Amino acid sequence: MVHRHAVAGRRVALTALGALVATGIPAAWAAEPTPAAGPLPSAAQTLGADRPSAPVLRALERDLGLTPAQASRRLVNEAEAGTRAGRLRNALGVRFAGAWLRGTTSQELMVATTDAADVPAIKAQGAKATVVKTTLRDLRAVKRKLDVASARVSTSDAPLWYVDIPANRVVVETVDKAAAAAFVKAAGLGAKSVSVKVTANRPRLLEDLTGGDAYYIDGTARCSIGFSVTKGEQEGFASAGHCGKPGARTTGYNQAAQGTFQASTFPGKDMSWVAVVDPWKATPNVKGEGGQPVAITGSVQALVGAAICRSGSTTGWHCGKVEQHDTSVSYAEGRVDGLTRTTVCAEPGDSGGPYVSGVQAQGVTSGGSGDCKTGGTTFYQPINALLSDFGLTLKTAVAQSPAPQGNAAQTWTPGRVYEAGVTVTHAGVRYQCLQTHQAQGPWSPTATPALWQRV
Repeated sequence: MVHRHAVAGRRVALTALGALVATGIPAAWAAEPTPAAGPLPSAAQTLGADRPSAPVLRALERDLGLTPAQASRRLVNEAEAGTRAGRLRNALGVRFAGAWLRGTTSQELMVATTDAADVPAIKAQGAKATVVKTTLRDLRAVKRKLDVASARVSTSDAPLWYVDIPANRVVVETVDKAAAAAFVKAAGLGAKSVSVKVTANRPRLLEDLTGGDAYYIDGTARCSIGFSVTKGEQEGFASAGHCGKPGARTTGYNQAAQGTFQASTFPGKDMSWVAVVDPWKATPNVKGEGGQPVAITGSVQALVGAAICRSGSTTGWHCGKVEQHDTSVSYAEGRVDGLTRTTVCAEPGDSGGPYVSGVQAQGVTSGGSGDCKTGGTTFYQPINALLSDFGLTLKTAVAQSPAPQGNAAQTWTPGRVYEAGVTVTHAGVRYQCLQTHQAQGPWSPTATPALWQRV
């Protein structure tokens, strides 16, 4: 159930918004090195999920109907589940068909495979197994065909398509069945390859014109700051691409001169970053409930089903859950790929604002439908893709090295964004990434089994 709530005086509509078993799983699962100083921290400890801030807990209690104990337990469970899902992804290889969280208070990690022989291994990691017909790789291949076709045909009446991992299918949402059928046919796909869902919703950009504060573009439009970032010695912040073009000037919430858009991508993606001038300074904070700061410690990607909260200059702090990753949205202004869909509400002016899972940065607000009085759906641009594309380093509460420039190296490097499944070397040992994130100095593979698996 999606919990909805009212916010008085807001606008009603969005405008242009364990153990091993014998199933082929490598023994390396049990071979993680342990420093002489003692045991390594758990995933929850590494990611700060065991130390949630009061604003995060209060919003989860309000928006998801949880008690304080349930909210705290959920954050810890989600952090631990992400690591277990990553290990299973690496172990199952091409048979992996996705992982997600199910339930509100007593969450369960679900892992799908196309081979029933994997079930005992999945259960041994404390997850519930489900055997499905199609691998995640094949589902993504179907979605890519839709992505390609969308460049040739109109998707105005079929504005949303994505991989629905729990349902093991690719979905096209449409206001007209005929439009969806034409889109699917143009992609060279059969009717059985894609599920069509008829809906009246049309996603729109939130462009009414530290994270969550208002800023103004060329004195006319308003958006919200996402996350503080750095590029070398230059400080700035990440936001949505549709908020401004390169060269556009910004002023802060107090109308004081603030900075200039350095790079912006929209459509295709919805990402931008602004370089700021004195006295503006990058901080690891986003604005939580009642304006209280929530300190960001990293950018580890949350699982489908995980709790997530958003801050914005129009509606403030609201929470919900992740519904799908890698979603394509066809706005009236153009198509955007790779967005994450959520049940969090938003309204005009919230664009560009930050999404947070616990204390992990997730992305910046792109668009959606509905509002914070009746509830709605929103989409965000994942932060790790933004950091990687623009060569930025997320400002966190943990000291870290600046993002390296140039071609990617095989050696683990602080500041680089690593996708789940990527293999690196560190201290002469090979490791495989468990969860997509931007590497930080204290998060070396040797010291962080929550994010890396020795292979």
